[in-house]
Parts: sequence; C-alpha cells; structure tokens
Amino acid sequence: METFENLRFSSESFSGTVRLFPLPNLVLFPHVMQPLHIFEPRYRTMFEEALRTDGLIAMATLAPGWEADYEGRPPLYPTACLSRIATHRRLDDGTYNVLILGLRRVRLLGELKPARCFREARVEVCEDHCPPEQASRRAAVQHKLHEALLGILPTMPDAQEQLDHLLGTDLSLGMLTDVIGFMLDIEIGQKEALLAEVDVLCRAESLLAHLSTLADEHEPNRSCVTAFPPPFSAN
Repeated sequence: METFENLRFSSESFSGTVRLFPLPNLVLFPHVMQPLHIFEPRYRTMFEEALRTDGLIAMATLAPGWEADYEGRPPLYPTACLSRIATHRRLDDGTYNVLILGLRRVRLLGELKPARCFREARVEVCEDHCPPEQASRRAAVQHKLHEALLGILPTMPDAQEQLDHLLGTDLSLGMLTDVIGFMLDIEIGQKEALLAEVDVLCRAESLLAHLSTLADEHEPNRSCVTAFPPPFSAN
C-alpha cells in the first residue's frame, strides 16, 4: 500500500498527458476509491507502465454507441477522472486486482495518435469553483443535502451504515457532492453531468434535485444508492 503522501496530486509535476482506461458502466469521482480487476492484455500493459512510472491513469466513460467499436477507439464522454493506483496485486494468471483513488476532474482536449496498445489523451485539470464569498450559501446547501440524505435513509437499510458514517464526517461540500454523486443509482449520463460540473454549488443543487426525484420514485425493494465501498469493476 502506498503512503498517503504518495497518493497526493501535484498539478505542477503533471505532464498533461494521460493513459485512458474507458469503461461503459463506471463514472469515477475524485475522493473515491474503486477496486478494479484488470484482465485485457492492453490494459494490463497500461497498468504495468503506470506502476513503473507515475502511477496515474484517467478513468473515462464510453459514450452511447460504444458497442460497435469496443476493441477500437469508441467515443468517450468529455470529462474523466484522473486517478492514482493506490495498491495492486498481480494474480497467478497475470491479471491484476488494483485499487485506484480518484484525484481530479480532467477535460479531454484531444487523443494522441495511436502509438500504443492503449489510448492516451491530452487533458486539462478542472479544479472546483467555490468562491469564499459564497460560504453562507454553501453552508445552507450543505445542510439541505444532509437533510435530504437523512430523509431517504429509512428506505435504504443496506446503505444506512455507510451513509451514517458519511454524514458524520467533516467533509467539504465539494468532497461530499463527489462521494454522493458516485454512490447515487442514477443514469450514466447524469453521473457524467455531475462529474463535469466544477461549480460546487451547482453540483450540490443538482444532487438535491436527483435526491428529490429518487425519493419520489423509490420502490420499497430498490436502493437509491449503489454499494459503498463499491465492488470490483472488471474491464
């Protein structure tokens, strides 16, 4: 396991070029850890290179229509999550179990010409926008977000312990919205919209709208959130 210090991100030392790991059913957010099982040869090569160098990959999401060209270069959503490999284990069959940590939003500026077995792109790091003069409004929105989560807790017995822990921590509004955005059981396109939103207040207000809709539409046997911590995602 890496030390916490080694998992930090420095924009000053970042090259602006990333290895892309696109999946169809996963939108990773900053501040979230995700286990992955790496078995495709191209992605095993990619992770091995990352482990030898900077430990960074960008988790991208395949856009609708990817099925026709999965082995090639199908279209991607324009925002990805720059991530660092936190820990890994090579299995006897040559595949890997890895744990990655989401670091920053990045906007895809353009893919590099195909020169490797995996895809690469130039990206721009997108920092959260949270002006100090909006502190009182942030506090009010964060309170509403807490109340909304408390309101749906009784309908989600399987997630109650995780949400109780989340609400008991002193997270910033930006971090809280990222964790909730990752956990919510909403469509991939809606998750991508949350990932692309750098205005923290706008992101929080979008989450409030999603939580209100989920509470109205909730079925007794269907959770509004996905498992957290998340299960392994296979490439």
